[in-house]
Amino acid sequence: MDLELSVVIPAYNEEENIEPCCQEVKTALEPLGINYEIIFVDDGSTDLTFKKLSDLSKNNEKLKVVKLRKNFGQSAALRAGLDHATGRTIVTMDADLQNDPKDIPKLLEKLEKEDLDVVCGWRFDRKDSFSKKLFSKFANRIRKRFTGETIHDSGCTLRTYVKESTESLELYGELHRYIPAMLSWKGYRIGEIKTNHRERKYGKTKYNWKRIVKGFLDLLVVTFWQKYSMRPIHIFGSMGIVLSFIGGIVSAYLVILRLFYGIGITDRPLFTVGIMSLVIGTQFFTIGILADILVKVYYGQNGRKNYLVERIIE
Repeated sequence: MDLELSVVIPAYNEEENIEPCCQEVKTALEPLGINYEIIFVDDGSTDLTFKKLSDLSKNNEKLKVVKLRKNFGQSAALRAGLDHATGRTIVTMDADLQNDPKDIPKLLEKLEKEDLDVVCGWRFDRKDSFSKKLFSKFANRIRKRFTGETIHDSGCTLRTYVKESTESLELYGELHRYIPAMLSWKGYRIGEIKTNHRERKYGKTKYNWKRIVKGFLDLLVVTFWQKYSMRPIHIFGSMGIVLSFIGGIVSAYLVILRLFYGIGITDRPLFTVGIMSLVIGTQFFTIGILADILVKVYYGQNGRKNYLVERIIE
């Protein structure tokens, strides 16, 4: 019998949350009467997370555990879970119990009724510290300006997807935050619903200023990739043409000064500006051509992974 649903849950040092999280997911899904699996991805935890998962798997045939060799980060752990998911529909959520599994049926209902490809959770009443909410609000505004998306809460991991939409996602760094934007650029239909958000009871948050900085840098990359990934020559070539044009104008001006007015030009700052503009412009144009070649190589490769699996328990 084909699986209807896979629930993917990345976990890093969440030993106290694992058992109640698994139980709450089961409680939310059993009334639906569907065939499902729960996939926990242990992202190189240093506590008893994997042991707790191993013990749980002995008495739960619906539970699959994917253990990564080290801490690769949430994006890579999420990618590993998506790769091992076999359900036609996939739900992702955090293991810290702040996402409420009771919202899963509502996500699935909206996905089906409105014929969407992705439904995102919106933590409209967040139970986080003031500083965390402030940083998140600022990050959301920056993200919307760069990506143009309309989703209120791109940082919420609680989402449901049709499996097809997840298969071509490149996830590394902090790119899991920009999944709605990346899928929207690919033409997938995206919706959202308000979801319940709860205070963290056990463990420590993994959210800090380093992740904010890394997330912003990844935002710049993903925005650039969306606009110019297919033809990088468009940006590098344009910059090369502009700089070469400026260098050409300056050089022509200096040549006129030298030939018609006998003025020395080698000791003039404009001489250096003209030569450098021509050289750098040519370099930019060359970089654009090389980048185009690299893009063709990139899209010609298959099977790229940014994680290493140590063990799988089914």
